[in-house]
Amino acid sequence: MNTIKNQVQLIGHLGKDPEVRKFESGKVRAAFSLATTDSYVNQNGEKVKDTQWHNVVVWGQTAKVVEKYLHKGSEVAIQGKLMYRNYEDKDGQKRYMTEIMANELMLMDKQQN
Repeated sequence: MNTIKNQVQLIGHLGKDPEVRKFESGKVRAAFSLATTDSYVNQNGEKVKDTQWHNVVVWGQTAKVVEKYLHKGSEVAIQGKLMYRNYEDKDGQKRYMTEIMANELMLMDKQQN
């Protein structure tokens, strides 16, 4: 059970093109938003779609794959862990952020000729 303490698995679509950042140290980071949609029938018998947005971050070779192959609308499966961080914005306000640090990624789009 130790391996499932902080594990996230999602399949969804990118909301916009990934943002890739290359550092002087040679490290590469890619960040993107991932939409997952569930549907259910409410008490009135109407089908309702519920879309959740997730911030995803990948590093290294995985970031290079994201840069090369993913774009807005791409379907992808990710596995990783939840990460929480905070920072101070330009106005001095403390901001909090939840991200998924993905360590595995699988492209779900069908190959196009």
